[in-house]
Amino acid sequence: VPDSKLRIYDVAKKKAIYTDFPSCLHLVSGEKEQISSEALEAARIAANKYMVVNAGKENFHLRIRMHPWHVLRHNKMLSCAGADRLQTGMRHAFGKAIGKCARVSIGTILMSMRVGDHNVEKGKEALRRARMKFPGRQTVFLSRNFGFTKLLKSEYHRLNKEGKII
Repeated sequence: VPDSKLRIYDVAKKKAIYTDFPSCLHLVSGEKEQISSEALEAARIAANKYMVVNAGKENFHLRIRMHPWHVLRHNKMLSCAGADRLQTGMRHAFGKAIGKCARVSIGTILMSMRVGDHNVEKGKEALRRARMKFPGRQTVFLSRNFGFTKLLKSEYHRLNKEGKII
């Protein structure tokens, strides 16, 4: 099985503390499909490049949320004269592994990005550019959560005011 083209899942300032980037953007799939590891890598490069140039390397954290596990296989067929003598047709048609892909259903988050409040529009544009690398439909959402945490922004501010967040 060939290795996945996608090697890096977290880019930019991944060790930033949770208070540095209070806003979170998600790229969400709108279709049930298979996305190749090559497409995931191209989307990561596109989003990272746009954000590094326009916002700076230290002003965001991008995470790829999908992992390509599914093996793609291809049963090669000959198309020359006399091919019927050389081939077995659909018998033993398991095929050779040609790559890996991620199986995605509707509503699956493909990529997430933490940014400061002043870089939200730049993050939306970066994820829009990454969206062009994928087949099918995707949408960019601004999350109600505080960064990558599970707390809503209002809930986080309330708990922070009460001193319950360390």
